[in-house]
Amino acid sequence: MLRLTDLKLPLDHDSDALRAAIIERLGIADDELTGFSVAKRSYDARKRGAITLIYAVDVDTTREADILMRLEVDDEAVDGKVGPTPDTSYRPVATASPQQALRPLVVGMGPCGLFAGLILAQMGLRPIILERGKNVRERTVDTFGLWRKKILNPESNVQYGEGGAGTFSDGKLYSQISDKRHYGRKVLTEFVKAGAPEEILYVSKPHIGTFRLVSMVERMRADIEALGGEIRFSHRVDDLLVETDAGGARHVRGVTLADGSELRADHVVMALGHSARDTFFMLHARGVYMEAKPFSIGFRIEHPQSLIDRARFGPQAGHPLLGAADYKLVHHCRNGRSVYSFCMCPGGTVVAAASEPGRVVTNGMSQYSRNERNANAAIVVGITPEDYTEFDPSGSPLAGIALQRHWEEQAYRLGGETYEAPGQRVGDFLRHQASAGFGSVLPSYTPGVKLCDLSTALPRYAIDAIREALPAFGRQIKGFDMDDALLTGVETRTSSPLRMTRGVDGQSLNTRGLFPAGEGAGYAGGILSAGVDGIRAAEAVAVQMVAAGIARAA
Repeated sequence: MLRLTDLKLPLDHDSDALRAAIIERLGIADDELTGFSVAKRSYDARKRGAITLIYAVDVDTTREADILMRLEVDDEAVDGKVGPTPDTSYRPVATASPQQALRPLVVGMGPCGLFAGLILAQMGLRPIILERGKNVRERTVDTFGLWRKKILNPESNVQYGEGGAGTFSDGKLYSQISDKRHYGRKVLTEFVKAGAPEEILYVSKPHIGTFRLVSMVERMRADIEALGGEIRFSHRVDDLLVETDAGGARHVRGVTLADGSELRADHVVMALGHSARDTFFMLHARGVYMEAKPFSIGFRIEHPQSLIDRARFGPQAGHPLLGAADYKLVHHCRNGRSVYSFCMCPGGTVVAAASEPGRVVTNGMSQYSRNERNANAAIVVGITPEDYTEFDPSGSPLAGIALQRHWEEQAYRLGGETYEAPGQRVGDFLRHQASAGFGSVLPSYTPGVKLCDLSTALPRYAIDAIREALPAFGRQIKGFDMDDALLTGVETRTSSPLRMTRGVDGQSLNTRGLFPAGEGAGYAGGILSAGVDGIRAAEAVAVQMVAAGIARAA
């Protein structure tokens, strides 16, 4: 099979155009093309009104040997954009051994823990997954309790529970990570097996949406259990059992649960989300190596989705192959800060994402259809560990949490201490005046938005940077800084404020048998990259189990 790339066709090409383009590219007769499938489809929207689709296709042809021979002789043959279809199949690194004693533990069942558990189960290593929250259906009820009734369950919410924070999101499945071993393809393939639309295997910016993610997570859980894995919900890990040997080396020996019981294990994947603050503090107290890292803070911004569609796609806005338009913006400010858009959710809603009482946090979510009235995205400012010292001068790797909590508590106060979020129209924000009423853009955030002056909702350097950036973004997307666009605060959970540093073998730098992974450990940023990191963690565990003689190399 051959892979052809960079086939360009008009947005409204007819059904036979792709086949004709393949035949022309390869220089073959129609009957010599025996079949083809789309490997990737993207679009080039730089020329409004003349949007181009770009395809990569996998082709079966009776002339494959001849074409490959021509390529060996002349690398410019058939445009130099043809070659053998790459093998993207996943191959496990180990299998279960009869000597397997203690089962590996996975702490957390977000995308990282889900894939760590699935891969370990597929290798026959029978993992036990410990999730502090509830199963995804029960968790959804608790999450709606905050959104509709202003009742927060600190152990079951947008951040905690089966599926992790990614369950209540746009379900984006694209990433900029290096993926030479095709782990990303494995993640997408498992999602399709669990019920995701097959198009996520080939569209350039795949997404799933919240409602589909719920049922998919349930099916993946069933796969893990059918393979001998075990999932225990409402099992919060409160302590890590660490043993120091005669040479001073530290080794994991298990965990202590919230009910006081102990679970023994020599291999523990810490697949925490970026909001597992109490667990971060526990691990730090147990001496696990970690360091503060940069992240970003800001607001959510809402516009009419139709405005974004027109700005991005012009007269072709609304075309079914394009869907709701997204954007990606960045501005470098005079004060040295960078402001950028993050987690853009076309046709979505702003959601309450608090996990601690007395604090307000926002995030964004879309369904698969992306057909809600508003577009929303985070507009955030990059911050560094030097900024954390105002709130924790100790130099602790946990100092970023103190900064997050301060501004989340301030948002709670500005919102009226009812889990409503503080908000302000963009025009008023730029004019330095409080908003008295909504304009044409109505907030999608529930439990509700209380209009105010957001100038005290973030540090002065962040407010100044966002005020400078919004008009600059308006020059890139006409109407972005419209008066009636709405800012809602605050977005503080863009990524983990720390990193649990690991070595090349995937283990903690100073605690053998501990495998930090995913967003909470500082090694991922989104569903796809977290799932990929879960696969890496599972493989690292398997390699160590092989070395210990309790698993076999595949």
